[in-house]
Amino acid sequence: MGFESWRYHSFERTFTKEDVELFTKVSMDEGDHHMNPDELGRVVVQGLLTATLPTKVGGEYNVLARTMNFEFFRPVFTGDTISCEVTIEKLEWKDNDRISIMASFLCANQMEKQVLSGSFAGVIVG
Repeated sequence: MGFESWRYHSFERTFTKEDVELFTKVSMDEGDHHMNPDELGRVVVQGLLTATLPTKVGGEYNVLARTMNFEFFRPVFTGDTISCEVTIEKLEWKDNDRISIMASFLCANQMEKQVLSGSFAGVIVG
């Protein structure tokens, strides 16, 4: 598979109350805004749960991350559908049969408002 054929990735996910409850149990991030619904019945999705979106690409390509950078712009609520666009910025073949990877990403909600951006770098193993 050539570099250009998988350089850009786009996908989306709608976060549910069950997602937040499970992540709360695993992470122990029990802030009131994650536990108590607002006047519309929504809770705020944990930032690190939202940040799992770009890691989907890492999972698909067996990336062992070395660095991950996140900038959060606005809250994500249960019921929000977040689209994530990941761009592979650089691939470099190493002598040890590993590939170094650098990528950037942008995530936006269903109203096309940016909620998260950032980057990750690491190696593709296996």
